[in-house]
Amino acid sequence: MKSVKVVVVGAGVIGFSTAVCIAEALPFCSVTLLAEKFSPDTTSDGAAGLLFAAKFPDIPLERQRRWFKDSFDHLLAIAQSQHSPEAGVMLSSGWQIFKEEPADKKPFWSDFVIGFRPMTDRELNQFPDRKFGQAFTTIKCECSSYLLWLEKRFRKAGGQVQQRKLNSLQELSNSYDIIVNCSGLGSKLLVGDTQVDEGDTKSILERCSRLVPSLSKAKVLSAWVGLRPSRRNPRVERELVQLQGHRVPVVHNYGHGAWGVTLAWGTALDALGLVKQCLHEMPLQAKL
Repeated sequence: MKSVKVVVVGAGVIGFSTAVCIAEALPFCSVTLLAEKFSPDTTSDGAAGLLFAAKFPDIPLERQRRWFKDSFDHLLAIAQSQHSPEAGVMLSSGWQIFKEEPADKKPFWSDFVIGFRPMTDRELNQFPDRKFGQAFTTIKCECSSYLLWLEKRFRKAGGQVQQRKLNSLQELSNSYDIIVNCSGLGSKLLVGDTQVDEGDTKSILERCSRLVPSLSKAKVLSAWVGLRPSRRNPRVERELVQLQGHRVPVVHNYGHGAWGVTLAWGTALDALGLVKQCLHEMPLQAKL
């Protein structure tokens, strides 16, 4: 009989990645994923899903390197397996171009993608107003497919899924032993995090058409708003929260901004480690 009840709040790429990691690593736990919205209505569904990254100011670089490497290795294994078509995960080659030469010509993640190099003059000449560029092969993750694949994997590991609107973590305190908060924008409401903000999407087609003129006549099939639940640094930590008169361990994993897909599996593994710490510190009677 499964004794410890864990709930993961949020059904985006962070939530499902975290839920899968916990359910597969801790089979003695009963893991429920709870969210108001599921694919195709999550912010993750609109993600570009290309793996590269920017540096966060207050997180040790070695930790960011580990997050990126763990995520890249996880998705690369899927891309090279029979699961690639169903999961929507594949290799993709391309360029990153700059108006000005960047201070850091070799970003921290360049050691983990494939074939990272400066663009040649011939390649860069296609973009006359750009002064520098980098070429590499990375992972493309089509999130609407990937989320469904993760949900299938989660259910296979014994996880349960529940659609429900949550107004406060207080509502969960009597039903679960550990709460894992992967709620993204919802963290404003659930934990009062005023740092979480939405990213804006403006004039994307116009700017892309200036770089690649052939896009100017492209037919627009649909439009969506790209929301990026971000804060100065992702929040991947644990705390004890006073809920309904008793202290409940809460693990946070949210605030990745534009780098949710890029860092999802790496931060999910960190969140799993934090859940293990919570289990280790729980009173014996809570585990029985």
